[in-house]
Amino acid sequence: MAYVLFSTGSALFCAFLLLVASPPTSHSDVRTDMEKLDALGRAMQEARLSNPKLESSLKCSLCEMGMSVVQDLFLKNKSQDEVAKVVTKLCILFKVEDSTVCTSIVQEFKHEVLTVIDKLALSPSEACGLIIDDCGSPYDPTSFWNITLPNTPKPPVTPPKPPKPGAPVSRVLFLSDVHVDLQYKPGANVDCGEPLCCRANSPPGKGGPTAGKWGDYRYCDTPLWTMENLLQHLAEKQSQFDYAVWTGDIPAHDVWNQSRADQLHVLNTVSAMMLKYLKIPIYPALGNHESSPVDSFPPPFVTGKDSISWLYDALAETWTHWTPVSTKHNIERGAFYSVLIRPGFRLISINTNYCNTNNWWLLLNTTDPAGQLQWLAQQLQQAEDKGEKVHIIGHIPPGTGSCLKAWSWNYYRIIDRYESTVAAQFFGHTHKDHFELFYDMKNRTRPTNIAYIGPSVTPYQYLNPGYKVYEIDGNYTGSSLHVVNQQTYIMNLTEANLTDKPSWKLEYDTKEAYNMSSMTPVDWDKFVHQLEKDDKLFQLFYSYYYKSAPTQPCDQKCRTALICDLKTARSNDPSMCTLTPEVTWSDLQNYKTANRLC
Repeated sequence: MAYVLFSTGSALFCAFLLLVASPPTSHSDVRTDMEKLDALGRAMQEARLSNPKLESSLKCSLCEMGMSVVQDLFLKNKSQDEVAKVVTKLCILFKVEDSTVCTSIVQEFKHEVLTVIDKLALSPSEACGLIIDDCGSPYDPTSFWNITLPNTPKPPVTPPKPPKPGAPVSRVLFLSDVHVDLQYKPGANVDCGEPLCCRANSPPGKGGPTAGKWGDYRYCDTPLWTMENLLQHLAEKQSQFDYAVWTGDIPAHDVWNQSRADQLHVLNTVSAMMLKYLKIPIYPALGNHESSPVDSFPPPFVTGKDSISWLYDALAETWTHWTPVSTKHNIERGAFYSVLIRPGFRLISINTNYCNTNNWWLLLNTTDPAGQLQWLAQQLQQAEDKGEKVHIIGHIPPGTGSCLKAWSWNYYRIIDRYESTVAAQFFGHTHKDHFELFYDMKNRTRPTNIAYIGPSVTPYQYLNPGYKVYEIDGNYTGSSLHVVNQQTYIMNLTEANLTDKPSWKLEYDTKEAYNMSSMTPVDWDKFVHQLEKDDKLFQLFYSYYYKSAPTQPCDQKCRTALICDLKTARSNDPSMCTLTPEVTWSDLQNYKTANRLC
């Protein structure tokens, strides 16, 4: 994740819903209602600073009031362009972004959102409930559904054991969320008032800090030369790696100003650079930023000019530099694939944009888009039948709020059923360095699996650039193919910009830093329980979570929310969280939303 601009995306979606979801009446005074909206917007800005609960209530009122603004527009059958003009005014009025971003992002999203909304019949209560917690009655187009698991009974589980000393080890390079900005400019404004700065066309600053040559901690993505420096560094040591996993998010965060041509250009530029420097197999997964508009991944039933084939066809051409030609059909159809790395070891890449909460096309009530989860279950059953171990890679971790609940819970069921086959999972998206634990669906105290969530190359926001190396139980008869250790490497941006000598150094070795003898799901479960009790250990983990970049202290709600995330691989599931009257599930949800950049 990558990160999509949550504040911009949600606010714009809200604005579109306000404009198109309400049935017309004949008693609307648009000017009066706009004045009321202005007053509510100002009150909400004040509440944001003083009372989050009051802010939530005002958002609900603002949403419902917004419905009346467009009643007159409906009566007059206004066009998409005319509706977009009103949305732009609302975006500027409520200071969602500056006028440049508001104007551009409305144009970017108007066709997709209005096309989707045109196919829905939302009441005001459903529309507001969809985007604002505890407001109205939310419309849930993906209310629960279940895929059908194969009839083969789950075999008895043999708990994984650490490999014997001296056993072979494979080393896997992990890269994610590179977010290369082809317009990065050293000396540009780092806090420009737009979602992405440090660019040639960023608004001028007020004499404060400016962008360093190699990147910046604030609202800035990865310069192309920083990406190349990383690949040059990796090329020198690539003989240490068996292969690489690359879990998506290639373009920058200028989501208000991207075209299909822009996205294909950066995809081709970075892919060519990867091919130039890395001569090892690379297994990619699709991020949420590769499309235009961002997060827009129509399922296969959407055809014509709205089809996603423009991107998937390009991915099929690029990815098959590294994957067998046999993967091309599934990549073109849904950007997922399965590949046998060697006898007994299979890798499956899934497209998590089919669970992406910001993918408007999923509002069309699509169950299991592209049949991907059903396909995944079938692939795992075939692997189980053949005695293969499987690694799964993807972009959006299944336990985050960025993944739709029904999809996430079905994925959890699949992992629960095939816990003895799925040896490891790898995701990106959050830009942080952490993990999610899976527990037995019947015995919620027994950990069964783990999803490793690797760090981003981009410093966006307040992070050092980083990558990871996973040590895997190696190529020998009886190998578990579990992760047995991991190392994170970072580039200290402050040092790089001061010395003009970027250096990629070991940040930490997991087993050494956390004093772990092995890294089974049981070991990680014990580690999480230690984090709850040992403040020194938690602070160390928190520092590594942010890749040793300067960050704010973690208070009790922050700590509870983070530990809750580590124990939760199902989205919207409080069952594994430690809740108290002082720290409720609602508090944790509010905390996660406030600290979310997806």
